[in-house]
Amino acid sequence: MKISARSRAELFLLSMSIVWGSTYVFVKLVLIHASPFVYTAIRFAIAALLFGLLFFKRLKNINRLTVLRGGLLGCFLFVGIVLQTEGLQYTSVSKSAFITGMMVVFTPVLQLFIDHRRPQAGNIVGVLLVIAGLYFLTSPQGAQFNKGDLMSLGCALSFALYLVYLGMFGEMHDPFHLTFMQFITVALFSVPFIFVEHAYLDLNGNSIPVLLYLAVMPTIVALYIQTKYQKDTTPTRCAVIASLEPPIAAIFAAALLGESLGLAGIAGGALILIGVLVSEFSEFIFKNIHTV
Repeated sequence: MKISARSRAELFLLSMSIVWGSTYVFVKLVLIHASPFVYTAIRFAIAALLFGLLFFKRLKNINRLTVLRGGLLGCFLFVGIVLQTEGLQYTSVSKSAFITGMMVVFTPVLQLFIDHRRPQAGNIVGVLLVIAGLYFLTSPQGAQFNKGDLMSLGCALSFALYLVYLGMFGEMHDPFHLTFMQFITVALFSVPFIFVEHAYLDLNGNSIPVLLYLAVMPTIVALYIQTKYQKDTTPTRCAVIASLEPPIAAIFAAALLGESLGLAGIAGGALILIGVLVSEFSEFIFKNIHTV
């Protein structure tokens, strides 16, 4: 059976949700050893260096428009990552994952206004199920909204903008070029902020492997796959798939940090999975409903 371009793309994006789900815990751990902007600058500088060395021949002919558009994507990515990283200093992994997951709400609205693409009914149903699941999974009872949560909300908005514009630009430019420009932009933007934060860095046997993992898997590998394959699906479907990150983050947080998941968390994870499946198979489901 021949797999469609959209199904192939969404399978790749689904696999990357596992990688990105792990980053919440590992970022929380690496912030013990490095301040947010020092960490971000090092992570993306390593990614840019390795990517440049590996694909030098593919990167020689970047044109001006690709530089500008890759830079814009890098700006959205920079804002999202910095807000997420800063926010994790003031809120829990689970709560950060829940609020960041709200990009699934922002994305279809931004897609409609920016790219004039209307989400399908099945995608909207999937979004609503995901929102309910996110709440049950990670929203701590009685916890007040703090500045870490506000930063996470800004992160969700920035990532939603990133998904919409990546969906537009990915169809027009070489994914190697766009990916490399994102790495360069985030690394360069991080450097000036090192001088205004309380900068610190303690590289040791615990922090180096975590930092290298964050530079390679969720940065080089995951961002290249996102840039290459998102054009074959829609930003809304991509955001719904990305909503699997919070339950994965909750599992990592429970295993490594001792954060509790509980029955409500399990129910929330199940709702998210159902929402993803409804969105993924929306055309088949709604076609059969209409023919009954």
